[in-house]
Amino acid sequence: IQLQGGNDGLNTVFDLNQYDNLQNVRSNIIIPESDLLTVNGTTRFHPSMSGMKEIWDQEKLCVVQNVGYPNQNRSHFRSTDIWNSASDANDFIASGWIGRFLEVNHSTFPENYPNDNNPDPFAITIGKVVSETCQGNSTNFSMAIEDPENPGTALVSNTGQIPNNCYGNSLNFVNDTIKQTNAYADAIKNASNSGNNLSDKYNSRDLSEKLKHVAKLISGGLQTKVYVVQIGGFDNHDNQVVEGDTKTGIHANLLQKLSEAMAAFQDDLKLLNIDNRVLGM
Repeated sequence: IQLQGGNDGLNTVFDLNQYDNLQNVRSNIIIPESDLLTVNGTTRFHPSMSGMKEIWDQEKLCVVQNVGYPNQNRSHFRSTDIWNSASDANDFIASGWIGRFLEVNHSTFPENYPNDNNPDPFAITIGKVVSETCQGNSTNFSMAIEDPENPGTALVSNTGQIPNNCYGNSLNFVNDTIKQTNAYADAIKNASNSGNNLSDKYNSRDLSEKLKHVAKLISGGLQTKVYVVQIGGFDNHDNQVVEGDTKTGIHANLLQKLSEAMAAFQDDLKLLNIDNRVLGM
């Protein structure tokens, strides 16, 4: 689950050992300690994160704090590049960490895919744009879809004789890509039709709907190993909180959407009896 824009982690997970220091430098946006959700002796959650607190209480949530890189240049774009590539801050790598992982055993992809051993997409992004985490050295391993029940198909652009030159090579590439996309679309649609959702905790919000699709595809037997979903809007700057009531505002609403979607997804996985097969990050 990618939080696009740059989440304010210090107003998401609170360390009470540092609360006074936070109070000193961000008194205008800090959440009152009495409103925070208790996680353990020194750790608190934002009050909008009751769904994530529920997962924590089930011992199915881990929090990794202080994630970053040295000498940050404060650019969302550069930080996102580092996040996508899992590279050192001094290195500039165009491939993504998931893409490089998949490329180890599938270096010829997309040529001759799908096949009998790999009939389904390696990765799926629920949305309009493929994920940069899945970018290999030469191609992206993810497929972007918005509606698994209607993934869409395309017509092969030319079925006649194709010239043996650079133009023909380009046309062959387009045709092969279309054939591959159509084959994957059939597999996705079949899995969506075979799958199910059992949780009643989902709502009509964007992220909740995306994770609902993911649970349904997994339960429907799709062999895809990686799903990427995104929620935007975290670049909220001085509109983060409502003045006079810092536990409300844009950031609080975003964390509520995230938390509710995660709780519904986890509940669905458990009811579908597939929760031990799925790891979220």
